[in-house]
Parts: sequence; structure tokens; C-alpha cells
Amino acid sequence: MSRTRIKVCGLTREADVADAVAAGVDAVGFVLWPGSGRHVSAARAGELARALPPFVTPVLLFVDAAPDEIAAGIAAVPGALLQFHGNETTAQCEAAGRPYLRAARMAEGLDLLDFARRFSSAQALLLDTHAEGYGGSGKVFDWSRVPAGVPCPVVLSGGLNPANVIDGVLRVRPFAVDVSSGVESSDAPRKGIKDATLIRRFCEAVREADERLARPAPASRAT
Repeated sequence: MSRTRIKVCGLTREADVADAVAAGVDAVGFVLWPGSGRHVSAARAGELARALPPFVTPVLLFVDAAPDEIAAGIAAVPGALLQFHGNETTAQCEAAGRPYLRAARMAEGLDLLDFARRFSSAQALLLDTHAEGYGGSGKVFDWSRVPAGVPCPVVLSGGLNPANVIDGVLRVRPFAVDVSSGVESSDAPRKGIKDATLIRRFCEAVREADERLARPAPASRAT
């Protein structure tokens, strides 16, 4: 069984990038949408990404960005995976010619299988809680609404934290999990300030979930 990948999003400081790397994450996300409290400029994302070692993937998050904004992000972080969180069409997601994640906001009535077919070129679908506007709500959605047979990798997001991510992994069996507010310091003066202990506990919880999934089922007793 393959392990669950881990992404920490909304990083704004070198110290937090270092803490995420030390905890063993697979990817880190930089929010290039100006409407977010975790927003960083393309140039700042480039500075933060330069601290990443090989095999930790930088991800640039956009919301209905203009082509020149996307191009600026790619120029600053050449090896980045793109993540689209707005109303982008398939053509707009593909326009940059780069691998991308497509966020699916899990509103009532969303046909996730149809959504996956429309964005079949995406590397994965990131399932996030539906909220007014954009940006993390800090709340989970009803995981039972994720249908079986989604024809691409799924990244579980939305309100995850060290206390609930084990349940999320066991129930959804995602390819990866994505956390932001769930590993932030509660007494920080602004969004985007991560807590090294929470990042470590989150990663440990994901690994514990993987270990549980890998255990053989107990043999049933004959009657």
C-alpha cells in the first residue's frame, strides 16, 4: 500500500518551511491570491521555495488569476505545481502547460465524478469545504459525500488538523492530505504563522493512519 502524501499550505516564513521539511512533508503551498490572509507575492514565494530540498514540491495557489500573474509565479518558482481554486475552466488550467491540481469545493449537489471527467488533465482533485468567497473555512465537509471510483487521485482538505486527520485518511483513503489553519498558532497576530509542534503531530497522525490501513484484518473465527 502506498503512503498518504502530506502538503502544508499557506506558508509565509522561512522558519515554517524549515519546520514542514523537518516533519517530512511532501509539498508546501504558497498562496498567490491577494484576497487571502496568507498571501505572498510571487517574488516572496520564490524566496521561500529556494529553501526547499529536492523532492519537496512547491505548489502555487491561484484564484481566477490573470495569465501574467500565473506566468510571474512560474518564473519565480520554476519547479512549482499549480493549484487552481477559483472558477477556472479546463482550458484556463491547461493554458500554462504545467501540471496542476484542481480544487473542488464540495457544495451540495456537486457531481464529483462529472467534475473529475471535466478536469481529467489534472494531476489530482483537491476536495475542499465549500464556503462563501474563497480561502480556507477551517471546517470539514461531509466525507461520506466522496463517491467511490473517482478516476484520479484525491487530495483531502478542509478543516483537517492533528486530531481528525486519522479519521479522514481511514474514511476517504486519499492520495494526499492538505492542511493550513489546522497547524497554525492560535495566538499568532495574523494568519499564516505555523506551529512546528502541530505540523509534526499532523504528520505523525497521517503516518499512524497509514500504519492502521496496512495492518492485516483479524481472521474471523469459524463457528
